[in-house]
Amino acid sequence: MTRSFSRIVSLLPALFALAACGGSSGGSVASPPPPPPPPAAWQPGVFLDAATFAARCVAPRAGTDPSTNLSYPDIAGSVLDENNFLRSWSDDTYLWYSEIADQDPGGFNDPLVYFDELKTTATTGSGTPKDNFHFTYDSMEWYNLSQGGVSAGYGAEWAVIAAAPPRQIVVAYTEPNSPATDANLARGAVVLEVDGFDIDTNTQAGVNALNDGLFPSALSETHEFTVRDLDGTVRQITMTSEEITNAMVQNTQVINTPTGNVGYMVFNYHRAPAEEALVNAINQLNAGQGIDDLVLDLRYNGGGFLAIAAQLAYMIAGPGPTAGKTFEEAQFNDKYPTTDPVTGQPLSPTPFYDETLGFDALQAGQPLPTLNLTRVFVLTGSGTCSASEAVINGLRGAGVQVIQIGSTTCGKPYGFYPQDNCGTTYFTIQFRGVNEMNFGDYSDGFVPSAVDDGQSGVLGCGVADDYTKLLGDPAENRLEVALAYQAGQICAAPAADSPGVLSKPGVSLDAAEGIIYRSPFDSNRILRR
Repeated sequence: MTRSFSRIVSLLPALFALAACGGSSGGSVASPPPPPPPPAAWQPGVFLDAATFAARCVAPRAGTDPSTNLSYPDIAGSVLDENNFLRSWSDDTYLWYSEIADQDPGGFNDPLVYFDELKTTATTGSGTPKDNFHFTYDSMEWYNLSQGGVSAGYGAEWAVIAAAPPRQIVVAYTEPNSPATDANLARGAVVLEVDGFDIDTNTQAGVNALNDGLFPSALSETHEFTVRDLDGTVRQITMTSEEITNAMVQNTQVINTPTGNVGYMVFNYHRAPAEEALVNAINQLNAGQGIDDLVLDLRYNGGGFLAIAAQLAYMIAGPGPTAGKTFEEAQFNDKYPTTDPVTGQPLSPTPFYDETLGFDALQAGQPLPTLNLTRVFVLTGSGTCSASEAVINGLRGAGVQVIQIGSTTCGKPYGFYPQDNCGTTYFTIQFRGVNEMNFGDYSDGFVPSAVDDGQSGVLGCGVADDYTKLLGDPAENRLEVALAYQAGQICAAPAADSPGVLSKPGVSLDAAEGIIYRSPFDSNRILRR
């Protein structure tokens, strides 16, 4: 996926929202070539079966689909065939299919442009688009994304706090054993220049340099940065992009307090390796005397595999509250009240999984460890999306108290299966997820509130992000407020703040809301076929 920094700095909220909904772990299962479609002109409101046009491609692929190890089903076709496939498939499976304006597929020369039209134009109660999560991806790139925790970069996760000049781009966190850690980069370091261009450049050449340097498109790219560390030191560093293995879980620890042992962990990715990482983290928290409470840091977790979210929720709550309960039920459009339109199988709710599912290194069928907690503190940000929001919704539906510390989540109760056709994987909203209490209407996000209303208002405290402290530091604003809440101080202001003010004098990075770019896989609700 080509990332344009000019889009990131000027249109970041929209870009970030695009990187966020749900699907499966790879392309669709290959099938025999479809029969020739009958010659027919476009008739508004009349739809042939999508299979009539599937795999009829302007540029048919040859070889084997890596996701299925089967030969590609592609045969020679036309742009009209590809458009007709998208039209019929959308009418069949799109959650709000009746809100699509049926336009002549013959009037579009690019299937990607036509696909952009195949969605609702309605808005939510806040006035934001009802469907913010309609996007495409190159099928091979999508397959590679879905396979695990490796990506190209420096291991520095950039948070864009101010997208337009005067811009502010800061390190949110770093991956272990990466070029970023080799350069002693840490959370809170501010980017001042990239390859000699000031971060506030407004020339196209400068914007291109920022884009190329911050988000390298290939391995072995070398770029120079001027950064200001938290202690005020301004220095130049050079980093070369390489394959980065992302840590699914970081900073797992037990914080001993006068009111009990509080577990803390940062969970960043619902990818396949997260199954083992979460099991290890829960076992670590259970070691010794165990914990009395948990602070789960999801502020930068945009989503991924829904089943891993269900496993995590079970490991937090244990068998007591979750036995016989639904973690999440997928509700498709009114054409499919009882069957899954993609798999054809009877609809079956996602349970609180109590065993391993064999995502990666762990063998399927092993019992999951549990913390057996009746409440959990969840740290959230605007990038807490989809599968991460499902953790909140699923636990609340089972009667586990969730206390939300941070800012309003992104609002993505929707999901989908990725659909490959002719080398492009399409993502259109196909279902909404509801919990045991049949609630899933949080399209404007979960909001920390004075009371829990059982809907989008979650008991908790609004607290801005704090880039002046490392994640896991008890003095970091969000963790500090969570620990104070656990000790009985409801929504206390962080230390050194004036009452009711969430910023320390003279420091701007302790009360900010940064946006972190996440790939579509890492910002969605992903189902496995």
